[in-house]
Amino acid sequence: MASHRKPRSLSGVRTASPAVGLTTAALASVTLLSTQSASATPVEPKPSMEEVQKKVDDLYRQAGSETQKYNRAKEATQKQKRAVDRVLDEVAKRADKLNEARRTLGSFAAAQYREGAVTPTAALLFADSPQAFFEQKQVTDRLTERQRGVLTDYQTQQAAAAKQRAQASKDLESLTASQAALRTSKQSVQQKLGAARALLSKLTTEEKARLAALERKKEEEARRKAEARAKLEARAKAEAERKRKEQQAQNPSTDTSTGSGSGTGSGTGSGTGSGQSGTGPGTDTGSGTGSGTSGGTGASDGSYATKAAKVLSFARAQIGKPYVWGATGPSSYDCSGLTQAAWKAAGVELPRTTWEQVKAGTRVATDDLLPGDLVFFYDDISHVGIYIGDGMMIHAPKPGANVREESIYYMPIYGSIRPA
Repeated sequence: MASHRKPRSLSGVRTASPAVGLTTAALASVTLLSTQSASATPVEPKPSMEEVQKKVDDLYRQAGSETQKYNRAKEATQKQKRAVDRVLDEVAKRADKLNEARRTLGSFAAAQYREGAVTPTAALLFADSPQAFFEQKQVTDRLTERQRGVLTDYQTQQAAAAKQRAQASKDLESLTASQAALRTSKQSVQQKLGAARALLSKLTTEEKARLAALERKKEEEARRKAEARAKLEARAKAEAERKRKEQQAQNPSTDTSTGSGSGTGSGTGSGTGSGQSGTGPGTDTGSGTGSGTSGGTGASDGSYATKAAKVLSFARAQIGKPYVWGATGPSSYDCSGLTQAAWKAAGVELPRTTWEQVKAGTRVATDDLLPGDLVFFYDDISHVGIYIGDGMMIHAPKPGANVREESIYYMPIYGSIRPA
């Protein structure tokens, strides 16, 4: 039986081996290509916490700038709406006058239709006497003159109404444009704030802690600068007080007072000078550092000091209230809304936006700041705070923060003004 068994062919096994090898090689090639393709895709490195902080700060600054655009558009919208309402009221009043003139003309026309038109010759023929004719003609002439007056008034009212309707249409177009700008600015603010929130939401707990540490470091650096400035201001005040006492000891009759502004004088009259020394029209001479009764030229006179005290009192009362973009109080504020409200409490009306507020006073150097002055920040003038002395300010910082005291060196200073 064994001799009839067909020998097993090994060719199948031999031919299968190369196929398996080819398949394995192909799979290896595909894997290699896939790996190479994956490695060829650029992987964006994760930003450092310093970069994240800078990006978030920049987004908040951009949001602040967009907030000022929103404030400006909102103010323009309100102004245009008042103009439109005023013109529409005038149009309504003019329409009443026009309708009254139209009714008067209608009554004349109806009377003429009822009486019919009579020629002067026919009227003379049918009159009882020539005297009666001339009396009737005088009445008719006067009536015709009145009709002409009513017609002229009607035409005047009609022209005025057309002019007012054209003005109303123009004001409505301006209102529509302002409303569109308002919507655009609002969307821009929301986009910037949304981008900042999205960036912060991606951070891990550890990364958020590192970011908070960087923020504390930044605040501490700004605080140290403010403390250094406070020491300089304290030394300057002490020196001014020392000189005042020396002057008073040398000239007991001289009326002097302390102050941080420039102004000179002596005796009982008014003096002039640069602030170091001066001579008044009185009999005594001497030096002084304050305005006193001398009527000096410094901005720290009683008037400004009184207003500034009201400003600071109001601002301190707002500490702890939340920042809300576009808000002007009383429960929340944005930066320029706070400064506007604070100076309004002192009887001074400021414009709404930082871009206008920076033009609403006398420019002063940072070294010459007095309490109550406004300090503006960033090249785009998108933030403002109220200087309180010693290198510190009160301001409404940014979304998620409350009105607070902070160093003026926390942000890059653009410039400062004295509103009054």
